[in-house]
Amino acid sequence: MQDSIFTKIIKGEVPAEKVYEDEANIAFLTIQPIQPGHTLVVPKQQIDELWDLPDDAYNSLMMASKKVAKRLKEVTGKKRVGVKVEGFEVAHAHIHLIPMDSVAEYNAPPQDAKSEELAGMAKKLAF
Repeated sequence: MQDSIFTKIIKGEVPAEKVYEDEANIAFLTIQPIQPGHTLVVPKQQIDELWDLPDDAYNSLMMASKKVAKRLKEVTGKKRVGVKVEGFEVAHAHIHLIPMDSVAEYNAPPQDAKSEELAGMAKKLAF
């Protein structure tokens, strides 16, 4: 299997604004956020679909997502952190965490983010 863009980020071959990392998972800001702080939580093991992860990897990913979501809510001050799993853009299981105050914010189209905006948000969110 060819390395996904996420595997390349994990290996340090492609830069990303990382906000969290543990032995099994990594979280970084997406370059096309739906809302500021929109974060991807990704298992380091490259498996295409979320539902194909071994139970221990799935549970670890969910626990990491919970930690990051709590941090997102704390830092952004948003009412909720929405979760999105669609699985089409990158053949590597991942979870989108989207800080929001409304369904309209959750459903907004993604926008290209400036590197300075991402760096500033990553600094605020970093564990």
